Amino acid sequence: MKAPIPIQVHYHKQARELELVYEDEVSFRLSVEYLRVFSPSAEVRGHGGPESATLQVGKKDVGLTNISQVGRYAIKLHFDDGHDSGIYSWEYLYDLIQRRERYWADYLKQLEQAGASREPMGIEIRQL
Repeated sequence: MKAPIPIQVHYHKQARELELVYEDEVSFRLSVEYLRVFSPSAEVRGHGGPESATLQVGKKDVGLTNISQVGRYAIKLHFDDGHDSGIYSWEYLYDLIQRRERYWADYLKQLEQAGASREPMGIEIRQL
């Protein structure tokens, strides 16, 4: 089944959520943290496959600085932690929507096993 294409993409800055609205007026909101943790970039997923993936930690408060469209098939999210190398296809975003509970539970389990946290570490330094 081919993934539907959203008719609207909206960033809710205070809630730190990306909303995808589809033709049938159904909408889904995904947290920016979730999108950052599951970035499709090689930096996150690994250059050599899943075994070389990098567990993303301390991303609880991450936000977006920009969203840009990539052709007719994807968007690129620019995160305020400097990460912007992932291209989120409509298919990938729809997969993140459909499997959100399972993916998130697996991520939390990996964090626990690694003794890591969603909480940012140290002093946050932002460029103005």
